[in-house]
Amino acid sequence: MNPHNSSAVRNTTTHFLSQVRPSLFVAIWPILGLLLLQGLWSYTGHQLNGMKQDTENKIRAQVTLSAESYTQQLRQTLEQIDQIALRLKYNSEDPSRQVDLERDKQLGLFPSDHYLYASVFDVEGKPVTSTVSGWKTMELSIKDRSDFQVHASNCCTGLVVSLPTRSKLMGKTVIRFTRRLSKPDGSFAGIVSVAVEPAFLITFQENVGVGDKDFVSVRLTTGPLLATKVGNSRDVKVFYRKNPVFAADSGLLLEPAEKFIDNEARYVAWKKLDKYPVIALSGVAVKSAMAPYYATERHYRDVAIFSSIVIILLSIVAAYVAAGVAKRRRMASEIEETYRLATDAANEGFYMLRPVISRQGYPEDFIIEDCNNRAAELIGTSRDQLTGTRLSDNAHVYFREDMLDLCRQGLEKGLLEDEVRIAQGSPIRASWVYRRVVRSNSGLAITVRDISDAKQQEEALAHLANHDTLTKLPNRHWLNGYLPKAIEQASHGTRRLAIFFIDLDNFKNINDTLGHEAGDELLIQATQRLKDAVRASDHVARLGGDEFVVILNHYEIEEDVIRVAKAIIHTISQPFALESGNSNQVSASIGISLFPQDGQDAESLLKHADIAMYAAKAAGKGRYAFYHAHLSDALILRLSKENALRAAIEKDEFVVHFQPRVGVQSGKLTSMEALVRWERPEYGLIYPSEFIDVAEDIGLITQIGELVIEKVCRQIAVWKAKSLPLVPVSVNVSAQQLKAGALSAFIASCMCRYDVEPRLLEAELTESTVIEKSRIVTNELEALRNLGIKLMIDDFGTGYSSMAQLHRLDVDVLKVDRAFTNALLEDSEGELLFKAIMSMATALDMCVVAEGVETREQLRILANLDCDEIQGFIISKAISAEEMSQLMIKRVLLSSGRVHLHASKEH
Repeated sequence: MNPHNSSAVRNTTTHFLSQVRPSLFVAIWPILGLLLLQGLWSYTGHQLNGMKQDTENKIRAQVTLSAESYTQQLRQTLEQIDQIALRLKYNSEDPSRQVDLERDKQLGLFPSDHYLYASVFDVEGKPVTSTVSGWKTMELSIKDRSDFQVHASNCCTGLVVSLPTRSKLMGKTVIRFTRRLSKPDGSFAGIVSVAVEPAFLITFQENVGVGDKDFVSVRLTTGPLLATKVGNSRDVKVFYRKNPVFAADSGLLLEPAEKFIDNEARYVAWKKLDKYPVIALSGVAVKSAMAPYYATERHYRDVAIFSSIVIILLSIVAAYVAAGVAKRRRMASEIEETYRLATDAANEGFYMLRPVISRQGYPEDFIIEDCNNRAAELIGTSRDQLTGTRLSDNAHVYFREDMLDLCRQGLEKGLLEDEVRIAQGSPIRASWVYRRVVRSNSGLAITVRDISDAKQQEEALAHLANHDTLTKLPNRHWLNGYLPKAIEQASHGTRRLAIFFIDLDNFKNINDTLGHEAGDELLIQATQRLKDAVRASDHVARLGGDEFVVILNHYEIEEDVIRVAKAIIHTISQPFALESGNSNQVSASIGISLFPQDGQDAESLLKHADIAMYAAKAAGKGRYAFYHAHLSDALILRLSKENALRAAIEKDEFVVHFQPRVGVQSGKLTSMEALVRWERPEYGLIYPSEFIDVAEDIGLITQIGELVIEKVCRQIAVWKAKSLPLVPVSVNVSAQQLKAGALSAFIASCMCRYDVEPRLLEAELTESTVIEKSRIVTNELEALRNLGIKLMIDDFGTGYSSMAQLHRLDVDVLKVDRAFTNALLEDSEGELLFKAIMSMATALDMCVVAEGVETREQLRILANLDCDEIQGFIISKAISAEEMSQLMIKRVLLSSGRVHLHASKEH
């Protein structure tokens, strides 16, 4: 071989290798990056698949376990119900036993709650005995009920479960479990029924699932729903569009979204009960149950994407590095230029600072070595003018020390971040900035970003969270944050705090009569009055509804607190001019607690102010009361009375007594007044003065009034059946009953039910009720007149009307208050005043009844004044219906000026 040719070959080979090696070295980094990407995504997919499978398995196990648990609890419940039905069946079929469910319930043989009811019905479907209160007075038959007909047709001998239906006996929706009663010859003798409210079958299921759309339910095996519970509430919602039917005794299915009315797919597990025709179901919404997995999946994929970007970038960077020094320099230049373009277009300002170290080794200043255009714009200059200058030459005098201190801390700590509000006069053109300082070798890299808009939105959201939308006052959330801080500040000094708990009296009447828009308008006006009544340093907050709190941040003596309380009471008591055009009045009851003597924390002070407010209401409303320790006991007694009053209505612990009225000239029994009494166990007979005010405050007066009306109608029917000479009976009607708008309809139904003639029923009203011209009250009064019921003014002269307004009282009878009767014996003015009332009433064709007549001298004067009727102890106190029957037989109770005494000085 020619040596020259060999040399040429070697040179060519060397040149080829020198060209190939750099290319291979550059290419290996992308290849390695692709391999890493493939491994990364394969690992991510494998992990996610495993997690998904585990999550789905856990959901299946959860829903299956829930169905099993619910099945066991449901089976125990149904067995208990069936045992009750069987016991009733065998006892009812045994001629030697007498079944009395009312007695059994009193002896504790039945649950005391109101979820389960037991009854026995005869062959005609009429109740024989029941645990339902008042069943004896109900005339009903269930002969047409489907479950009764099933048993009557000898269809089945086992337990029959019915769908939820409205019960005539209980007056509520129940599920019935019934068994057939048979006579000794096997013929049909009736049924026993154990009824439960649907909630009874799911009440014991405390935790339905982790999601708000998970459910447990019990259905008939044929599909119809009996009871269900959704989430952790007792809301009854049916999710299936059509009743599901499951062929197998138990199982687990992934039900598609279209099967449910909320279009949510669910895992549903079911299990049929072996002895009963029901099936227990448990459902878990897939979307909410899989939410943790979906979040993990997103996190894994985000990490994988981020890692992929990092791998790609590293591969690219490595490839470029391998290309050679020249290429690296060229690329570095291009990257630097690209970075400069990017940073100049960014919203953040970037600064590179170098410290100026003093001889003592302390950084006394910093030189701005470089920055982007945004950094220069933030302080109102250009990049060229800013580069190379000192920090102290550019910072405002109020801002300079702060910036120098920030840079020194960053140099010491290595990393520092904060958000700062910019002071007025600062060269930085923003109200809020985010600052990040990072030490880089011996210098600093500072990032500054304008966050003014974000802070403005944050402050707006904080304002919404801490202020009431209607009145714009601070709300409960604000109060919970502010009050502890105020107490802590006061505890460190000599300051004292006063907490006012304010409730607007009778505000509910505004909402009921004029509507919620008028109520909102009144609250807005009341808010302004409260703010005007306190100092600028004090705070007014709204807790909700008609409840407000005022915080007096500092006061010298208690007289200062009293002065503010009186000012609030005075300004709130002034009439409110609403768009409705009516002049409306409310009052303010204020409870006051003082720091530090009435509490050391916010919770105690608010609670004690609330207790004092209740004391102010109890004392007559429209006033203030300071907290005292004994008020807590008084509040407990009041709450006890409220609870006892609610129970009294439920148990019907009320009786009606009757006080007669007689004609002054004839001496005959003309009418009587029905007066309610509370027969409270262990307390005896309680008079209205001790509980009517409480009933009105807690909204029970309407229920008590309806009880009295029904008892009076029933008693009139009893007297009528005994052929006693009947006279009208008047019942007291409260303003709340009229404003509810259903009084006339209720009275009409009672009169129809007991066959009571309109002439035998009268309504006693207060002056304020009749004078009030609200639409609802006017309509109710007109409806009562249309029924033929006479209207009477009770205790005339005690209200805020006057004799000059007497013509406005469109009523039939005036009952003059006992204060005028007592004044007859005091001086001649009392007799003249009563005579004036008589004259005006006679002119208006009104009958006049004098109340509280106790002496013969009063009777003599009233006879001389031609008073129509009298009522008082000179005739009789309020007596029972049985005692009243004896007086009704006598008819004439006054004869020749003498009284047939049934009177007593007992009150």
